[in-house]
Amino acid sequence: MRNILFLAAMLAATPAFAEERDYCPSRPDLGRPACTIAPGHVSVETALADWTLEKDSDGRTDTVLIGDTLVRVGLTNTIEAQIGWTPYGHVRTRDTASGAVESRGRTGDVTLGVKVNLQNPDGKGLSAAVRPFVIVPVGRMPVGFGDWGAGMTAPVSYELNETLKVQVTPEVEAAVGKDGHGRHFAASGTLGLGVELTKALTATIEAQVLRDDDPEQKTTQTFGALSLGWMVSKTMQLDIGGIAGLNHDTPDAELYLGISRLF
Repeated sequence: MRNILFLAAMLAATPAFAEERDYCPSRPDLGRPACTIAPGHVSVETALADWTLEKDSDGRTDTVLIGDTLVRVGLTNTIEAQIGWTPYGHVRTRDTASGAVESRGRTGDVTLGVKVNLQNPDGKGLSAAVRPFVIVPVGRMPVGFGDWGAGMTAPVSYELNETLKVQVTPEVEAAVGKDGHGRHFAASGTLGLGVELTKALTATIEAQVLRDDDPEQKTTQTFGALSLGWMVSKTMQLDIGGIAGLNHDTPDAELYLGISRLF
């Protein structure tokens, strides 16, 4: 009797395994995916290395982040919890006039968020979600922000066909000021086109506009990005990407390499 009950339980569970959704990491795009992680699963998504270059008439700043990680936990069919942290960042600044060099190594802040999918949590067809988040100031400037922040993203994606997917990610934020105190309004919009080159390899082309009303200096930044995601297996992705600044307010370039793993 025990064996019969065990076999019946296994047969009843089979459809659930068959319906298991495909892995959809949030890396390496500038925007955020609308899909959520299936309940009972955990996605660990890490930037193995991330380098940003910013140059102006005053000098040059190189920022390197190591191990910048986002953990996504599937809670229900449509809700996931998120926690992100930058364990180490190194900022090197060189003054053009004096030639002086300053280097600082710091940890970053913790980001806590919840993504709630409103339609198609597997990301198929038309998919939409909302993602409120808060920034907990556990790090130190210039890698950490130095104060509390909060915001909301509302990603929407649509599959044009089996090869092309359009993704739009608007975001509003109570961003921390450059001086590390207080908050101000910031907003961004990201438009991306994903192209499935093969079953395992996807390229994404993106454009982003970011408006930051920092009291010290209001800026409008524009970015262009290209990234590749390679699904090594059903539960692992490797990625590489680059971002170019398209105006004077924007950092000149960013390059990154990462890995995502579903457990």
